Amino acid sequence: MRKAMIILLAVAMLFVVSCSVNVHKVGKGAMGNEEVTARQWYIVAGLAPINEVDTNAMAGDATDYEITTQQTFIDGVISYFTSGLITCRTVTVKK
Repeated sequence: MRKAMIILLAVAMLFVVSCSVNVHKVGKGAMGNEEVTARQWYIVAGLAPINEVDTNAMAGDATDYEITTQQTFIDGVISYFTSGLITCRTVTVKK
């Protein structure tokens, strides 16, 4: 019974994590394969940011790029083990 509950919880976490993706296209969108990734950290269940992620600096001099913010599986695991006190989102800029 305990093993089934753990498997059910793991599957539920995968579904919750996969639903939170935001994509923003700037200009014509990504034209190449170059990616820059950073993690945005929050404390107190996402109410207060700990660090700043500057997507303009990540894009550099590119005029056409794509910004993806998502909660990956690792982000979900971090949130789970800190009981939601510390959460994070992964920010990726693809040029």
